[in-house]
Amino acid sequence: MTPGEAQARSVSAEGVAAALPAGGLSARLRHIALFAALGAVGTLAHYTVLIGLVHGAGLGPVAASSAGFVTGGLVNYQLSRRIAFRSSKPHGEALGKFFIVAGIGLVLNALLMALLTGPFSLPYLPAQVGVTAFLVLWHYGGNAVWTFREARREHAPGAGPVLPPA
Repeated sequence: MTPGEAQARSVSAEGVAAALPAGGLSARLRHIALFAALGAVGTLAHYTVLIGLVHGAGLGPVAASSAGFVTGGLVNYQLSRRIAFRSSKPHGEALGKFFIVAGIGLVLNALLMALLTGPFSLPYLPAQVGVTAFLVLWHYGGNAVWTFREARREHAPGAGPVLPPA
């Protein structure tokens, strides 16, 4: 193994350890549960807009779902930043990253809704429930690993690269 490969393997192992909170896997699962519970508020906003636009405005399910997704995203940013991740990152940095993760989620939401309500002919609400469950994992991962991850302050000389904690 070359020195570069050894360092890459060390960074990879440190990265996995840094991705878990102090309590390990059980703490991570509790954190995901908190994130999901807070996300239920954003999901309520999403579904309110979705149903209102489909039934009240006659909009199609994909466009209505996309509008609801954006509404829910705005709610979830505030809850994620303040409660789930307790981030001190400036809004300029965190908000941009949050909306990149959310933008990818929006594309996934639209594609999956189009697939499930189109070729698979599922009713739009059950389809949205399944898509939402998948997207909870996408958003948690993206926001935990990138958006709200704080840099470590302490670093021992010669200890390798500084990796941010989860």
